[in-house]
Amino acid sequence: MRLFKFFGSAPRTDRPFALILAMTIALSALFINAASVWAAGKNQPNWPEETETAVQKVPLSSRATSQNPQMLALRSPELPAQVAADTSSFVTAAVDRVGPAVVRIDTERTVSRNLDPLMEDPFFRRFLGEDLRSMTPRQERLRGQGSGFIIDKNGIVLTNAHVVDKADRVTVTLNDGRTFPGEVQGTDEVTDLAVVKINTKGVNLPVAPLGDSDAVKVGDWAIAVGNPLGFDNTVTLGIISTLKRSSAAVGIPDKRLDFIQTDAAINPGNSGGPLLNSRGEVIGINTAIRADAMGIGFAIPIDKAKAIYAQLAKGEQVSHPFLGIQMIALTPEMARENNSDPNAPLIVPEVTGVLVMRVMPNTPAEKAGIRKGDAIVQIEGEKVTQPEQLQNLVENSQIGQILKLKVRRGSLTKDVTVQTAQLRDF
Repeated sequence: MRLFKFFGSAPRTDRPFALILAMTIALSALFINAASVWAAGKNQPNWPEETETAVQKVPLSSRATSQNPQMLALRSPELPAQVAADTSSFVTAAVDRVGPAVVRIDTERTVSRNLDPLMEDPFFRRFLGEDLRSMTPRQERLRGQGSGFIIDKNGIVLTNAHVVDKADRVTVTLNDGRTFPGEVQGTDEVTDLAVVKINTKGVNLPVAPLGDSDAVKVGDWAIAVGNPLGFDNTVTLGIISTLKRSSAAVGIPDKRLDFIQTDAAINPGNSGGPLLNSRGEVIGINTAIRADAMGIGFAIPIDKAKAIYAQLAKGEQVSHPFLGIQMIALTPEMARENNSDPNAPLIVPEVTGVLVMRVMPNTPAEKAGIRKGDAIVQIEGEKVTQPEQLQNLVENSQIGQILKLKVRRGSLTKDVTVQTAQLRDF
């Protein structure tokens, strides 16, 4: 028999014993194999049941994240629309809330052009003829475009002063395509703000909710809405890059503003449009960009607009007291470095304060006897160390108010009184 072939042949007298031994060995092997199969079956996990239990207890996203972060991205199509909603809903909601109140402002103005003096010369007129002279345009129509937003149901639109500057005709176009003629109620060049009134004829207008620019923090979301380069209803997204960026630091010394800086794209035509927070509230008015940089835009804080727009709507002049000086910050180290230079144009006091670099003619500062090289160290008893600080203190005073200054001139300390005046009067 094949099963017992390896045992070899046995004598005839021992065949019964050999047969019993072989059967015993075979039965033992059979029982051992059965026991092994039973033990393996008992210890083997129930894979289908275990897999089902694991899926129920551990969400797919958690398993993918804990095992391999890339698996989540690869398997994202299996996830519901909740992920997409979480990443875009706040921008959509903000734009839906304010978008209908954002308008396009088209302007026209007539510019007179003087004829070339050659055209008036009788010698050249003989050769050129009267026809060529009469064909030369004396006037030209210039067109501009910007943005704005409605802040009152009565048709009050807030925008930049430079958008409607010297405009003969203003047309306001709403988000839904309706157009209204606009009338410039008031402008303030110092803050670059303007109010335009449209005749609603009893039509209800959407209004943009105004936020609190003082509550804005660096890193907050910033949403710019407007009509850049003629592309209506354009939305860009960024963050607040910094706060209280002075107009002097930006390169606009004729303004008195502390800008909100953002990296949300602001392009020509965006001027006057709103800068929104994540809740869809206006926190600024887009106004300027740096031509020599990308991703740097500036907006006027909405709190500044809230403080003066009522005056502009009434056609009133906004008060801007001033002294009439150009100034820089001064420290003892700067003064010592300057004074050690034998070619220095003047010797300055080695103190901390604001150094007068120039006194404008026919201004309150000149009348008060302030000179170039003076160091202003106090105003109304408050120490000053930065030009922006001094300017803000003057800006918050009243027209005609007498301010007391403490000035260092060389080694002498002088008390000087200055009566402020309206900036536009000089």
